[in-house]
Amino acid sequence: MFSSARQAFARAPRRAFSTTSTRSYDVSKLILIGRLGKDPEVRTTKSEKEYVSYTVATTNYPPPPPNPDGARQEAGTTWHNIISFSPAQNNYLRNLQKGAQVYVEANFELRDADPAADPSSPQAQRQIFLRHETIRVIRQAPSHDTE
Repeated sequence: MFSSARQAFARAPRRAFSTTSTRSYDVSKLILIGRLGKDPEVRTTKSEKEYVSYTVATTNYPPPPPNPDGARQEAGTTWHNIISFSPAQNNYLRNLQKGAQVYVEANFELRDADPAADPSSPQAQRQIFLRHETIRVIRQAPSHDTE
């Protein structure tokens, strides 16, 4: 199941770790291996800056432990919304298709809820903001050619 992911990691360039103090380079990074939930979308900020938004679905593994009666729940799916502001990466992301299996590295930021927001709105909830760093396609989306 993970053989294609291992191959992708084996081909990845190696990085040498610096002797510079880690305090000046702290990071919050999330690594995802999953499938694109829909085709990436090009959007524009209020200040007219173009960005690409895409969603990666991952399956929570291993599945939860068995219930007291011995029945096991199915592993759930988590949907991760990621944005990219890099023009070079955005050109590549536009060509990806729903269903492609991808390896994604994203920086993340945990944003606190807005106490003044409507409790039913997303702004009233704590959010994880994912900013695209790299993506590698592990397996292309299955083609749905209709002739």
